[in-house]
Amino acid sequence: IMMLTSAGQRGDAARCRELGISAYLIKPIRQSELLEAILSTLNRPCPGKERPELVTRHTLREDRRGLRILLAEDNRVNRELATRLLSKQGHTVVTVGNGREVIDLIEKDEQGGFNLILMDVQMPDIDGLQATAIIREREKAGGRRVPIVAMTAYAMKGDRERCLAAGMDGYVSQPIE
Repeated sequence: IMMLTSAGQRGDAARCRELGISAYLIKPIRQSELLEAILSTLNRPCPGKERPELVTRHTLREDRRGLRILLAEDNRVNRELATRLLSKQGHTVVTVGNGREVIDLIEKDEQGGFNLILMDVQMPDIDGLQATAIIREREKAGGRRVPIVAMTAYAMKGDRERCLAAGMDGYVSQPIE
């Protein structure tokens, strides 16, 4: 059970715990916050010896794990927009402007790698498809596979399939939201 209320009062959280309520959120609630609360509640262990923690706006904020994201984008405006959106969510964003820089950065990275690569498909020097193919080839020796999501302004029929065939894990059309 999740409690959504417009008027939070002192002692509500304790009362929710007593009643066995799994989550307690005060309105207004953003759609992303509600989804995060639902997922967090569903991932809790079944009631047993230990009583599960009450999910609140505060615990959601504490539980967020910031990702280390490599953003490969040659367009300065798109790069700044994506960086701002991701940083607001608590993620660390490292940016580069082309596929060659992606490959060089991954080879020289000393911070344990990236959790995700957002890769523009059309970039100068080495494009996103070529860079992905090189990364996937090098990963065969190392074992660790980093998720790569394609970003492209060209949402033409067959583009998604080309990206997935190149070894990318997902596809986002630009402009991003």
